[in-house]
Amino acid sequence: MTARDAADEAGAAAAQSVSDTTVDQLRDDALSLARSYGAVSAFDVFRRAKVLRSEAEHQRGLTQVPAQQQDLLIVAGQACALLSTAAFDLGALDDAGRLARSAALYGEMARFDPLRAYATGSLAICAYFTGRPSEAVRQARMALSYSGLGDTARRRLLSIEARAHGHLGDRERATRALAASTRQDSGERDELHDDVGGEFAFNEERLLMSNGTTALLVGDGAGAETTAQRALDLVASRPPARQSASVRGKASADLAAAQVLRGDLDAAAVTLETVWAIPAEQRVAGLLERTGTLRRALTGTVFQGAPKAITLGEQIEEFGRLSAPRQWGTGGRLLAIEP
Repeated sequence: MTARDAADEAGAAAAQSVSDTTVDQLRDDALSLARSYGAVSAFDVFRRAKVLRSEAEHQRGLTQVPAQQQDLLIVAGQACALLSTAAFDLGALDDAGRLARSAALYGEMARFDPLRAYATGSLAICAYFTGRPSEAVRQARMALSYSGLGDTARRRLLSIEARAHGHLGDRERATRALAASTRQDSGERDELHDDVGGEFAFNEERLLMSNGTTALLVGDGAGAETTAQRALDLVASRPPARQSASVRGKASADLAAAQVLRGDLDAAAVTLETVWAIPAEQRVAGLLERTGTLRRALTGTVFQGAPKAITLGEQIEEFGRLSAPRQWGTGGRLLAIEP
């Protein structure tokens, strides 16, 4: 009777599984979506990631095989992380934070720390964008404590920590974190930031772009100008298909801000031509935050009445009016497409 019961239970367990091909396809779908992030609009990414997460959860409910359960948790978590990034790019910061927490929970359930680290880093970004830089520092440091992270993951998290210190006005700690972010060269990799890559990666131009922003936050105009220009040069050196419009736009906005900081409006006007060329659907929240900061700088007393400053300010306003968050009306919550 024991042998018969065991055979029956094994047969029942085998019936409670899904095709490995289905799991593989969902894994490939997550990889494809992460790697195509910069080539499609954030709104399209959100819709596709929502479908992917739903399908991964549906399949997870059909299987009792532990390995399949873990794989599907990771796929659903990756989809949630991409949902968070897309929500952030569309200006829906509350949704972005909520979805990042969900992604972190998926990583915890799957025992997959690279996903937890990525999602916790996203929570840190949301924190300093909503005026909570001390919380951002705490989140970044928590993410750095997770095991199994490669150089790319640590580079991203240290850059986020540096930005958080910059928002706090702590130049010393920001500078230390910046230096540490450029010294991650142990050769270690992880399965998310490196093997999946795409939006989960953090290549050299993204590092330079982010660190240029931090330099501006701590008042290092010369450093910001040098770093932003290096990011732009690196983007330009890539094959056309690998050139990031997001990095180009953000680094150009930072370069223009550094040029305005030293009073060179003519140079800033030339630099901003690159920003104006960014398609409306790729004018995301991070870029708008930078151009908004630049707009405020142009209203300073030193530029009052300057025709060039007035013209640039008007161009910045028009640039924002046609942006993705404004056109989709997603500056609050993504109520119509909540996952």
